[in-house]
Amino acid sequence: MKQLIALLTTAALVASTVPAADVAEKTAPLGTYKPAERGYWAFVPRQGAVPPALTLPAEKAWVKTPIDAFILAALKKNELKPAPPADKVTLIRRVTYDLHGLPPTPEEIDAFVKDQSPKAYEKLVDRLLASPRYGEQWGRHWLDVVRFAESDGYEYDTHRPDAYRFRDYVVQSFNDDKPYNQFVKEQLAGDEMDPANETYLVASGFNRLGPLRKNAGNQDVASSRNEVLTEMTNIVGAAFLGVTVGCARCHDHKFDPFRQSDYYRLQGYFSQAQPHDLIRATPEEQAAYKSVVDPLQLEIKQLQSKMRKAPEEEKGKLQTQLDAIDEKMPLPLTAIYAVKDDPKAATPIHLLFKGDYQQQLDSVGARPLGILLPENTPEEPITTTQPRLKLANWIVDPANPLTARVMVNRMGQFHFGRGLVSTAKDVGRMGGKPSHPELLDYLASKFVESGWQMKPLHRMILLSSAYGQSSDTPMEKIAMEKDAENALVWKFTRRRLEAEEIRDAMLTVSGRLNAKVGGPSVMEPIDSDLVKMLKRPQYWVATKDKSEYDRRTMYMIYKRNLVLPFMGVFDAPDMQLSCPRREQSTHAPQALELLNGKLSNDLAQYFANRIAESRKTDAERIDLAWRLATGHAPTLKEKQIASKYLAEKPGDPVRLKELALDVFNLNSFLYVN
Repeated sequence: MKQLIALLTTAALVASTVPAADVAEKTAPLGTYKPAERGYWAFVPRQGAVPPALTLPAEKAWVKTPIDAFILAALKKNELKPAPPADKVTLIRRVTYDLHGLPPTPEEIDAFVKDQSPKAYEKLVDRLLASPRYGEQWGRHWLDVVRFAESDGYEYDTHRPDAYRFRDYVVQSFNDDKPYNQFVKEQLAGDEMDPANETYLVASGFNRLGPLRKNAGNQDVASSRNEVLTEMTNIVGAAFLGVTVGCARCHDHKFDPFRQSDYYRLQGYFSQAQPHDLIRATPEEQAAYKSVVDPLQLEIKQLQSKMRKAPEEEKGKLQTQLDAIDEKMPLPLTAIYAVKDDPKAATPIHLLFKGDYQQQLDSVGARPLGILLPENTPEEPITTTQPRLKLANWIVDPANPLTARVMVNRMGQFHFGRGLVSTAKDVGRMGGKPSHPELLDYLASKFVESGWQMKPLHRMILLSSAYGQSSDTPMEKIAMEKDAENALVWKFTRRRLEAEEIRDAMLTVSGRLNAKVGGPSVMEPIDSDLVKMLKRPQYWVATKDKSEYDRRTMYMIYKRNLVLPFMGVFDAPDMQLSCPRREQSTHAPQALELLNGKLSNDLAQYFANRIAESRKTDAERIDLAWRLATGHAPTLKEKQIASKYLAEKPGDPVRLKELALDVFNLNSFLYVN
């Protein structure tokens, strides 16, 4: 028995470490898909849904956009009723944060409340959509999805000083209401569409947004290339298709009908893609840079050569020398981070045994996901012309059942706090089922029919009665028993502001917000101990112009290995992976940050100065503080407590500053109802 076990174990070990040289290269079979696999809701064509017919006058009156008909029909079926409408102050605060990520001013609130015309709210929505603030807020959502950051991650976390160009491209695209199908194509294949168009080239930097491993020592070129191709491939599933296709890198997907061959055929579209930096420095600047870098790179190559031959005990010393040289390397020259195709340098694409680049199996060409294609659709050679554009055209083909559904679901999630499919990153079998499948298909079809533009879809959602509901309802207890997650949208789901929104709101109400748009990202001074944790601390150089520190948070540097402390405590992601939805936690460090943090205390002082200079009496100052921060006047109890606190030491500026700090900690400031 022991001999048998030993033989079986040896055979298993041999099978799991098949050398690439011993594997016969052949084309992987195209594969077939079972009817049950093809019949899963996410992979079938969109159905021609129409809004349900409602007969009662009260029901007809509630239906302001087609969305309401679907929502109300589902509520009726489950014996539920919608919540009452939100008051106008709540509504303008909600929609302003939703579209701009900033609080409305008291003047804007007053103007909206006084406007009794039937089109008052519609005019408000149109004004908000037309503002450049819209692109900043909704562009930020997209930057989360594509895991935008301005450093490489991993050990060195090298700074990417010109990555901001992609961020600005995204913001401008949203402000221009660029059709989503065009937006997708520019990001995946802008360089193939028009290599002379700088906007397209910046957009193609999408393919380089993922983490990148750099090592001054024993860098394995084949390993690095495999990691880059993996990043390029995985984000296609995560960002555009809403499926976990990356799970098929090492084996056939355990739950969804994605074969391992599907994964590597998808990767085939990126085989030719190579980094392409368009240097924007002058010839003199380039010559000066070269004079510094070339000798350093020569030293690095010499040390790398020694390291490959050196005994193990000497490699640590050589690595220290490499690190020291790397520390002297200057920042890259100003450039546009793009990609370009090089058919001669195309990476051969193989299935990899357990995802190991050293264990190549069958070779494959380029082809989209088989489950969404006719049976046995042939692949293309990896040297095909404009490969990424072909992939992009398939992704945005109106017949593709995933793309439009995934994007309208994302939009619904950001508006309502929950998508029609609760798992925005996964519409596959392990994800959630649609709460309103007909509505999802209706919205997706309208999205495509309207030219893939987002603003008309925003309007349909925002002008609906469903969106305008209160977050409180007399049917709360009954509704919670039937639908605790509010999937049926029987009220508006209250939400906490995200990290950027909290910081931006404090800047706004304190009067310090610098509304400058775009440009290089800002590095603000941080604790020296945090800087020392970086492999390359010299890359954290505070921006000289201090007014830049008061810009919107999205213009602060997004570094993978150093999330700013205020951001981290409020659940900002590190951008190692696509983030389709921010997690929300509630814990003591958040309160400690808002009460004791340098940022909150600094801005509380400016907030106190603002209300002191604007109003003469304590009562007036209290009223203004609440209206600036929460949109509402203080409640009677809040006013009594605040008045008593200030009256104990009349005219004390410290008391007023402490009151301002307390206002930053109010739930009515930190949450949107």
